[in-house]
Amino acid sequence: MKLIRPLAALALLAATALPALAADAIFPPGLRLGMVPLVGLGTAKTFPGFESEDGNVKVLITELPPAAYGEVVSAFNSNPAGTNGVKQDKIETPAGLAYFTTESGTAGDTPVKRYSMIVPGAGFSGYVAVQIPENATKIYTDEAVRQMFASTVTRKEVSVDEQLSRMPFKITELADFKNVRTLAPGSSIILADGDESTGIEPKPFIILGLIGATPQQADDRARFAQEAALQIPGMRESRITMSEPIRINGQQGFETRIDGVSGKDKTPVTVVQWIRFSTGGASLRIIASAPRDEWATAFPRFRTVRDGIQPKG
Repeated sequence: MKLIRPLAALALLAATALPALAADAIFPPGLRLGMVPLVGLGTAKTFPGFESEDGNVKVLITELPPAAYGEVVSAFNSNPAGTNGVKQDKIETPAGLAYFTTESGTAGDTPVKRYSMIVPGAGFSGYVAVQIPENATKIYTDEAVRQMFASTVTRKEVSVDEQLSRMPFKITELADFKNVRTLAPGSSIILADGDESTGIEPKPFIILGLIGATPQQADDRARFAQEAALQIPGMRESRITMSEPIRINGQQGFETRIDGVSGKDKTPVTVVQWIRFSTGGASLRIIASAPRDEWATAFPRFRTVRDGIQPKG
């Protein structure tokens, strides 16, 4: 399953516990996908999912775009026997028909067994990756992992408070945006007027997130902001109309505006990108988009959200 195997490599290593299942499905905070973890696995500290107390056995749970499930199903159907020692299988779950793979590999010098599963969701694809060291596979058997996969469930919504609580900063103003969706747990979130069924791009939305180290010199920051703005995913025919330094809540920042088109209907949009630079650690990046004929009313809402972002005490 080449489509999703790289995601498994992002988060997994390997170790021990007991094979019995707990009583109820658990949803990692901020996610719509949950399952009954094997006994001995608790909520992970640094990623969405579960891990053993010693941090070796790990179960990564995340959400992918809705099209990912169909792409995996097509890949399974076109090559049902699998390739290169990758065993393919499927199983019925409360969330729907799940497809998963099993394969052997290594994590550093440690022989491991990897499992990757994908299930359908309402507006998303649920993805689970498991990695177990070979010396623990007599405890965490294929059948035990299969039972855990079979317990997979989805929920329609995650409360706004739960999602906001996972962010590394406080969002004190929602500016009447009704739809809130976590993009990356603990890292980025979107507030939107549209939703996954009607489409996000045709209506105003704002994405809040953190980015890594940013330049410290003024000239470098200007160039960095402009290059980042021109690489915003989903934007086409982009043209910078304004780019200048500003102060955001007393910190140095940069505002860049772009005109372009977005979405499958090529909606003409205006986008503003704000970067609030940090002298150390991650910087705040805000991307806000609105159809051009709604810009005048959307922009004050964007600023309200921006100015309401505060550090967590």
